[in-house]
Amino acid sequence: MAWYDEAIFYHIYPLGLLGAPKENSYDGVTHRLKELDPWINHIKEIGCNALYIGPLFESVGHGYETTDYRKLDSRLGDNKDLKRFVKKCHDKGIRVILDGVFNHTGRDFFAFKDIKENREKSRYKDWYCNVNFGGNNEYNDGFSYDNWGGFNLLVKLNQRNPEVKDYICDTIRFWVSEFDIDGLRLDAADVLDFDFMKALRAVANEVKPEFWLMGEVIHGDYTRWVNEGTLHSVTNYVMHKALYSGHNDHNYFEIAHTQRWLDGMGGSSGQGFKLYNFVDNHDVERIFTKLSNKAHFTPVHILLYTLPGIPSIYYGSEFAIEGRKEKFSDASLRPALNIKDYKDSVKNNPATKLVAALGKVRSETPELSYGDYKELHLQNRQYAFSRNYDGRSVVVTVNNDDNDCMLTLPAGNSVEYVGALFGERITVNNGCIQVCVKANSGEIWVPAEKENKKKKLVELQTITEAGKISDASENKGASGTKEKSDTHSDINGIEADSHTEREEFEPSYEETSESNPAIEAKMNSMAESKKNSKIDSQLNSEAESRSDSKGNYEEGVIAGLQEAILAIMEKNGYVTDQMRNDVYNNTHHDSLVNWVKSFIR
Repeated sequence: MAWYDEAIFYHIYPLGLLGAPKENSYDGVTHRLKELDPWINHIKEIGCNALYIGPLFESVGHGYETTDYRKLDSRLGDNKDLKRFVKKCHDKGIRVILDGVFNHTGRDFFAFKDIKENREKSRYKDWYCNVNFGGNNEYNDGFSYDNWGGFNLLVKLNQRNPEVKDYICDTIRFWVSEFDIDGLRLDAADVLDFDFMKALRAVANEVKPEFWLMGEVIHGDYTRWVNEGTLHSVTNYVMHKALYSGHNDHNYFEIAHTQRWLDGMGGSSGQGFKLYNFVDNHDVERIFTKLSNKAHFTPVHILLYTLPGIPSIYYGSEFAIEGRKEKFSDASLRPALNIKDYKDSVKNNPATKLVAALGKVRSETPELSYGDYKELHLQNRQYAFSRNYDGRSVVVTVNNDDNDCMLTLPAGNSVEYVGALFGERITVNNGCIQVCVKANSGEIWVPAEKENKKKKLVELQTITEAGKISDASENKGASGTKEKSDTHSDINGIEADSHTEREEFEPSYEETSESNPAIEAKMNSMAESKKNSKIDSQLNSEAESRSDSKGNYEEGVIAGLQEAILAIMEKNGYVTDQMRNDVYNNTHHDSLVNWVKSFIR
């Protein structure tokens, strides 16, 4: 049993929360990180015992185009600030994991700058993938290279280069010795080289007992990444999607089917792997925004805290704040918040009160961390399962209907159960319990032992209204000017859109309760065909249009490709003048085609 087996995470995107400028001017240090100190007590108060915070290191803009892996972003402070912050978290019993952005660097990274200066003579020319001195790019470097997501702002590292591998491994050692961190979340883990990840796991085993590696993976067979040789966990995007759409569609079959599918990979409960569960993060819309019926905030979070896996709360969502992906800005997903605006939220905000209560129940109920999963009842609007561990059984019930519902469910060896959230006591009769599940709510039924007979419970309320967002967070940064979407959020928006396309082809969970690899493969094929045909249609249309106006087919094709790229960019976020110029300055046909294809991978 490791610390992460019982972890409840809080997730902070620091550049957003602290209102840092969108662009790094490199003209000095601003000690913003100390402003997170009051949040440490809040994190503890709502029952979280681990913090995922990042990106943190020096970068050009959004944090994922790293300039220096060994220096805290100057918009946040210096290395002393980070060391002090981690210690304050540890003093409160909170573990800390950081973003490890090792798939790519920014163009200001020392190795890439050396290539620009020395070209073929650079000793770092093999640090990046497919550097071609016979090509060019939109920056007119006089060479081309592989990137991430179609953006040459993010230069793809050659993870098979031993020097790169050693440099990153030494960076992890530095972070542990300098800041005493407890683990890493690996950005874009689904495109990292597997041998590279094995090297990272070897370093994790070396630097600190129970050093945790968690990877950002969208979908696929999670056991490819989660095993003894690579990572401890990955982001559970399939359950993320099921949790909100299963409620919006009044379809608990989707959630139950997803859990069966995860169990089929090799077990996501008991002694199996534990995935990183979440209902929102810095790349997707807030859960309160996504829910059609805001009262479903309660059953969604009950499931987040009780289904197999490691639960995580994204900063601000415990207040039920809104956050919507917009055409010209993703800033509302990463707002600046002032904790003073949420004073006494655990007492006065129904959403915060619920999250804090769930944190307390989770920390006091080992069955929810270690127990196996058994489905007890499944209908479109009602769902029940048990988590069983060490001879005890905890029963979870949820209801997405507007009416109360009575359920009769098999129980464990206890003679009496108590609702951990609402306090109702029920007796086991003939091996079963009969429970009333309140409308748009749920309950966690735990065996009524002597120690919890007089347990003091909080009064939970229906959640119907969004939480307050401070004035400072209304798309404004430190300069007070309205912020625009960053490139990385645009990229993730593209990936999220691709994921949504795929979901349109998933079978109804009322029609099939078992996973079918053939259907899954067909869905992927159909989704990919639809995306490709959509892009091809757009390219042909744009090319023909521009060709007619110029009277030159070749110029029309180039112009059509450029317009198609801009159209996709605009769909996923704000397009700056620089980004637009980068597209128009690229007149290389093959480069433009590869750029378009990168959006649909």
